[in-house]
Amino acid sequence: MKAVIWQGRRDVRVEDVPDPRIEEPTDAVIRITSTGLCGSDLHLYEVLTPFMTPGDILGHEPIGIVEEVGAGVPDLAVGDRVVVPFQIACGSCWMCLTGLPTQCETTQVTGEGMGAALFGYTRLYGAVPGAQAEYLRVPQAQYGPIKVPEGPPDDRFVYLSDVLPTAWQAVEYASLPPGGTLAVLGLGPIGDMACRIAMARGAERVFGVDLVPERLVRAGRRGVQTFDLRAFDDEKALVTAIRDRTDGRGPDAVIDAVGTEAHGSAAAKLAQTASALLPRRLSGPLAERFSVDRLAALHMAIDLVRRGGTISLSGVYGGTADPMPLLTLFDKQIQLRMGQANVRRWSDRIMPYLTDEDPLGVEDFATHRLPLAEAPHAYEMFQHKQDGAIKILMRP
Repeated sequence: MKAVIWQGRRDVRVEDVPDPRIEEPTDAVIRITSTGLCGSDLHLYEVLTPFMTPGDILGHEPIGIVEEVGAGVPDLAVGDRVVVPFQIACGSCWMCLTGLPTQCETTQVTGEGMGAALFGYTRLYGAVPGAQAEYLRVPQAQYGPIKVPEGPPDDRFVYLSDVLPTAWQAVEYASLPPGGTLAVLGLGPIGDMACRIAMARGAERVFGVDLVPERLVRAGRRGVQTFDLRAFDDEKALVTAIRDRTDGRGPDAVIDAVGTEAHGSAAAKLAQTASALLPRRLSGPLAERFSVDRLAALHMAIDLVRRGGTISLSGVYGGTADPMPLLTLFDKQIQLRMGQANVRRWSDRIMPYLTDEDPLGVEDFATHRLPLAEAPHAYEMFQHKQDGAIKILMRP
């Protein structure tokens, strides 16, 4: 089959690899009909390269058709249409039963000290072959896959794999009071969808911050009060502008949907780039002990949120030596919540929004739809924010 293979920093290729097969009774194999390119994939393309191995298959946002099922998968049948969550979880361990499948005790990557295995996401998360491919082996298929109806286009449901539950959890963790105000930093796919979900769930006002014109226009069309970072002399001025619209206090909650590759933080960017360029035998141990993130977005969130408010982190951070302003966090009495999205915890609550009325705008959420064969171009375009690329779906 054809699959998108990581071969090095900014080097992905579409190559022939062996077809997946059933290896355990709880496996299934699906034929992928659509697969997303996620902002998290760009971290592998650029920043988290010390944890990658040439030949890794990328991707974790698939929808497709079941082709084969193991004997231990009673609720799936050949021909079922399914969305596969990005994490791999059993559904029956203590963590799964308490609503934390991202911490699944069956699939935890204990050798790396990490949580549940993820599709296509570095050796830290199990080096499981990913979903930017023609076929995908799905471990723990007795729990993970979400059956969806035939008929509507893939775009209606494919975001259940990651975008929708990640954005939903970001809003849930923000703990907005009734009629509360929310600021979202970063209007890429997750930030954009978090704005939509927050408004659908009753947020009084949502402020969106970005510096990419197409993202700002897109969010503004759906009622988000947008702020272009480039229009302010510095981040303090932007924070003041948003505070002025919230009685001087700041929003009740802030979602950081940017993560480790935030704009600014030149020294951290230099450290990330230098680490990625080192030989793998050196870069891996260095990243595990001394890696740093670009924390501009997180520091802005801490400054911006009102006292006693909540910061919800959905952007991916991978640093192990990040300095944190604990004095400010403590003094402002800020609540901080974060983590990989627990997809199956939220999927049933999201499904009612995926109706013909399409209140979240999922069917036109993708800005680009490309053949899988054009994956290298898709990564480059997405990385450099070319041609208005905000969300890309690929089809084998």
